[in-house]
Amino acid sequence: MFYRLLADAVLLAHLAFILFVVFGALLVLRRRRLMPLHLLAVAWGIGIELLGAVCPLTYAENRMRLLAGDAGYSGGFVEHYVVALIYPGELTRGMQLGLAAGVLLVNAGLYGWMLRRRFP
Repeated sequence: MFYRLLADAVLLAHLAFILFVVFGALLVLRRRRLMPLHLLAVAWGIGIELLGAVCPLTYAENRMRLLAGDAGYSGGFVEHYVVALIYPGELTRGMQLGLAAGVLLVNAGLYGWMLRRRFP
């Protein structure tokens, strides 16, 4: 039971991190001090997708699930949870590159909008 709760906590933390990567610029509007942290998170998120790597949080969640007696899963968090909701089937390299481009475009748009508001 304990490891299952830990796995779920890692899952929620992972989801929160992904939401921060994609939409954190909206938080930066309110708290400018978050900008360096958000830009690092964006770089990490884009880097993971461009490299085709698996986030360490995925390994941590899988380990907790195995210790709880559950089966882990192959691939990454995005492939297992997020993409499974949006696209049936497996995550392809093209989809990973598309996700990286999407994160970059969303954040470039949000930061561009903030700059235009600040320096009209």
